[in-house]
Amino acid sequence: MAEKKQNKAPARTAEKKSRLWLWILIFLGVWWFSNYTLKITETEHETTKVSSPVRIAVISDLHATKHGIKNSTIVQSVTDASPDIVFILGDMYTRKSEWDLIQKPIDLTADIVSAGYQVYCVTGEHDTDERYVSELQKAGAHVLSYDEETVDVNGSRLHIMGIDNVYYSPTFDLSTAFALDESSYNILLAHIPNYDKFADFGADLTLCGDTHGEMAQLPFGAGPLYCSEKKQWFPKLLHKEQKIYDKGFFDYEGGTMFITSGIGVYPAPVRFCNRPEVVIMDIRPKG
Repeated sequence: MAEKKQNKAPARTAEKKSRLWLWILIFLGVWWFSNYTLKITETEHETTKVSSPVRIAVISDLHATKHGIKNSTIVQSVTDASPDIVFILGDMYTRKSEWDLIQKPIDLTADIVSAGYQVYCVTGEHDTDERYVSELQKAGAHVLSYDEETVDVNGSRLHIMGIDNVYYSPTFDLSTAFALDESSYNILLAHIPNYDKFADFGADLTLCGDTHGEMAQLPFGAGPLYCSEKKQWFPKLLHKEQKIYDKGFFDYEGGTMFITSGIGVYPAPVRFCNRPEVVIMDIRPKG
């Protein structure tokens, strides 16, 4: 009897080790999928300011690395969706990167332009190198630094404004820099969200990045694990009285702000329930 028991013990140990390795492999698979596979987020917004549908693609926060999602994958996601216009919202590389990494978002932008798309860019707090901006312009992108352009897309006028703030003072007021065009659909590009100030300005659509969707999200729509702006854990569960601007639509009178969770995994690959995304947004006539 004792001999039989001794034979069973090594078998149970081997079984436990096999289960452990299985769970490790599952964890690594989920981690890789959550951080290094690209999601296409399709959404829409209705307005009386356009007479026909306008499709936009939104790319942000690449934080280029040697490894990760390839430019070709991002370009393919754009071309598959056939947008009318592409917006790039900044932090496409990380501050103090070597030039070979800075070159990656330049090449990405050039490839999208070469595929036949109009590209409008703003920079964030990381990608401020003057040479980088110059190379984007050489590639054919419209880099907006408190600039504005009005374009016709499918018979609808889009008034596109872009800012490159890395800080908002208490007296920040966009109305001193831009005037909304009532005959156009007004789009503001701004890397860093500032809901109160953007709501005061009242563009029809404000597009932002920066938050990375707060990287790790809880399941079942319970919000981010941690809010970096307010430095709070489980903010939507424990601080329900506060508004957390992590990702998605946030309406204000006369318009809405949309925050994309972006593509990169800066400062660390800890995305969960919040995969890297390219946003495809259809702006449709209302009524």
